[in-house]
This record gives sequence, structure tokens and C-alpha cells, in this order.
Amino acid sequence: MTSTSNPRDLRAELESLTTEAFRPELAGIDQLPTLDIARLMNAEDATVAAAVAQRLPEISAAIDAVAERMGRGGRLIYMGAGTAGRLGVLDASECPPTFNTDPSEVVGLIAGGPAALVTSIEGAEDSRELAEADLDALALTADDTVVGISASGRTPYAIAAVQHARGQGALTIGLSCNAHSALAAAAEHGIEVVVGPELLTGSTRLKAGTAQKLVLNMLSTITMIRLGKTYGNLMVDVRASNEKLRARSRRIVALATGADDAEIERALAATDGEVKNAILVVLAGVDGPTAARLLEESGGRLRAALTAADG
Repeated sequence: MTSTSNPRDLRAELESLTTEAFRPELAGIDQLPTLDIARLMNAEDATVAAAVAQRLPEISAAIDAVAERMGRGGRLIYMGAGTAGRLGVLDASECPPTFNTDPSEVVGLIAGGPAALVTSIEGAEDSRELAEADLDALALTADDTVVGISASGRTPYAIAAVQHARGQGALTIGLSCNAHSALAAAAEHGIEVVVGPELLTGSTRLKAGTAQKLVLNMLSTITMIRLGKTYGNLMVDVRASNEKLRARSRRIVALATGADDAEIERALAATDGEVKNAILVVLAGVDGPTAARLLEESGGRLRAALTAADG
């Protein structure tokens, strides 16, 4: 399926998409009591996780490929337009405080640039040239991953991003919510989470947006787990940039070590507030500089550093 500028052809193309399908049984939804509408919407949302579950093998394969490249210094780059683009930017922006990544490691690009986060930029999603220029500005390498995101799977910006990135040897993932999409076909890893027609016809910020958010959560979170950014289910690379996160840091050290408050404070003081280092100080009985050295030699993986300290 390819995009077209002919209005009649475009209408026919949209009508063929599951995400754009009209549901006549909901034609009177605006006349229902609010509670009934809420129940309908909640029931629709409850189907999304099952749709994602059907794509877990494809999602897992993509994650392993991403982690391998990021382990070599590659970047994870999300690209999309509208809601899809905003979801990518959201996921990217949450990685630094959650996993202490550099902002350049997980990047979110939206068609039309930052202004498109809060307003519609006319024509941006239809520009293949814009996608190519946005990627060229990043100087792609073969260790990078580009994830094109599009509910319809036909957005020119997302498709062009994947095609351009693949042509330069980068890993590519196409995330859409329609089967047999051009986006998935263009990518090395196609992920098609088919959530079906929306409650409001064509409003893909609903189930499709929820599905995309769930998949992006998996891509970033499990990749970071694979890269050693967690210890068990603890966010040991959390960046303590405010009082809430500083309190969370102390709690994480406590959960990982069982140490009392005084010992936790001493360990955090010895490691300039670095949670992973502080845990190593407590569990391995080393000083701050030794903890930093062991972690560096272990590629930032706390379990490996603990093993090295025991040896």
C-alpha cells in the first residue's frame, strides 16, 4: 500500500484500513448516558493488551536486535507524525531520568519538529524529504535503530524514515496498527498490532495510541534491562534530579541491600548519589572509587560488578 495525493484514491485507501473502519452499532453513542459511554470505552481499551500479546515474538526479536546495537554504542531513534510522533518523543524523553541515559541515546523525532508536539504542522507527515533530512542531521551509523511509528502504517514520513535508515545500514522497526502495512513491509522488523476499529471512527489516539505506547514501553524498558540498567526490577540507574527521585534512590538502595538509613546515606555520599555505585559499596564492602572502577570494568552491569568484587 502506498500513499497517494489523489483525494478519491486517498479516501479509498483510508476506507480499507482497519483503524479507519466505521462501526454502525456505535452511531448513536452520543445519545447514551455518560456512564454507558465510559463502559463502552473501557471495554474497548481492555482488548488492547491482548492484541499486543499476539505480537510478542516480533516485539522480543526487535528488542534483542536493538539491545545488541545499543550495547555497541548505537542509538534508539523513534520517528512518527501526530500522535505516533508524540508517543515516540514521550518515551525517549523519559529514558534519561529513568535509566540515566544521555539524551542523545534515545531520540524522538516528530514530523514538523518540536512545534508539532502541541499543534498540527500541515503537510509534515506527508514529507518524505523531511524524514530523510531529520535522519541525515543525526549522522546515522549501522549501530543505530530507527523505529517508524504510524497507526495507519501508510504515513510517508514514517515509511521514508525506515527506508532511508535501512539504506544506510541501520536496524529498522516498523510499528503500525494495520495488517499488511507498507511501514512494516519496509522495515527489517515489522510489528503490526491490530486493535480494530476505534470507538470514534479514525481516532487513532485511542486504542491504536494505547497499543503503540505499550509497545514503546517494552522496546525501551526491556532493552534497558538487557543492557544492565536495572538490578532485578529496581531502577538502579535512576537519575535523582529532584527530591522525589532522591527519596526513591534511597529506597532502591534499601530494597537492594537491606541496609539501614545511616549506612545508605553514607554509601550515597561516597558515590555522589549514584544508586548503582552505592549498592555496590554496601553489598561488596568497597569504597566509592573502587565501586566506580568495578562498574566501569563490568560495562555498568551491577551483577557482573558484584561477581568481580567477590572474586
